[in-house]
Amino acid sequence: MNREKQDMKENVQNAKPGEIITFGIYPHTADGSDRTPIEWRVMQNSGSELFILSEYILDCKRYHGKSADIKWRDCVDITWRDCDLRKWLNDEFYNTAFTATEKEFIKTTHCTDNGEDSPDTEDKVFLLSVNEIKHLSDIHGKDLRRAVGTDFAKTKKNDGCSLYVYDKTRKVNYIIKNGEEFGCSWWWLRTQGNKASRAFFIGTNCSIRSYANNSSARDGVRPALKINLQ
Repeated sequence: MNREKQDMKENVQNAKPGEIITFGIYPHTADGSDRTPIEWRVMQNSGSELFILSEYILDCKRYHGKSADIKWRDCVDITWRDCDLRKWLNDEFYNTAFTATEKEFIKTTHCTDNGEDSPDTEDKVFLLSVNEIKHLSDIHGKDLRRAVGTDFAKTKKNDGCSLYVYDKTRKVNYIIKNGEEFGCSWWWLRTQGNKASRAFFIGTNCSIRSYANNSSARDGVRPALKINLQ
């Protein structure tokens, strides 16, 4: 193992659940010109693999659909396997965020609980499922579900996506970081929703909601992945 890989492994192998590690880079500023280390919260460390979830919402994307002309009502029946968001995570995001050396550590994860009649998938980068967020909330607490977006995630993109930021009165929908209060945003889960044209998401009051049209352009992306420690 070369020195770069050894240092990378030593940086993460002893990380404990709940701790923050950095791995990969992605734009965080509004203009997208930076390459800021991505912060990940450790969900589980089995000794052989590290299960991590991005601490921040890193971007805003539709579950399916790329055109700025797509409206909220223009949802179509689609599975996690075939949706544009899964393709983006495992192509553009994966190749932007990680070096060749970092990619050697990222495991291929067998993803289940993708929705009724939605096939299992093999993914390098994925979104949490309904069952996963419920299980992880039992371990880490429901605060795990509260998340804010980076300035880059909040910036309206050419595809028309613009992250919703809570600005009302319920304090449960805010996060305080470094003494400053930030409104939470909602973020996608990979599980198909209560219709084949919808997907689950984390919404107000840390709730798990089933009714987001997959054409919605306001929901955020919190990638998850597993790092091989062996």
